[in-house]
Amino acid sequence: MSNAPAIFRVSLEVADSKRAHRFYSKMLGIEGRLVGGGRVYFDCGPVILALVDVSAGKKRPKPAPQDVYFAVEDVDAIHARAKKMRCLSKEDVHGAPAGALVTRPWGERSFYAEDPVGNGLCFVDATTLFTGERPR
Repeated sequence: MSNAPAIFRVSLEVADSKRAHRFYSKMLGIEGRLVGGGRVYFDCGPVILALVDVSAGKKRPKPAPQDVYFAVEDVDAIHARAKKMRCLSKEDVHGAPAGALVTRPWGERSFYAEDPVGNGLCFVDATTLFTGERPR
């Protein structure tokens, strides 16, 4: 048994929980759970993606400083969905358009998108995940 802590929840700030719930349900292809307190939870494997509506406290949501990465079985379908939703990133990643579905220099086939608040999302083909070890 490992003594390493386990990440069980990642929270993103949003301004309108109903709108965010619709966006993420459509983008992820799964339905979120309303859990009260302006929160919506999405079960993403062993980690919960929590959307926290901070507008009730008169705060403006701040985008997370780093992207949230999702390993997905059908990255082509999710890319098509993101394109239809017009949420593909307009940035560049290592000289390639972030919103393009390409194989990155580290070997992952992925694309980047943004939610309405500006939180960065990256969707990676599950068969190409790079976890720090080079294949032998």
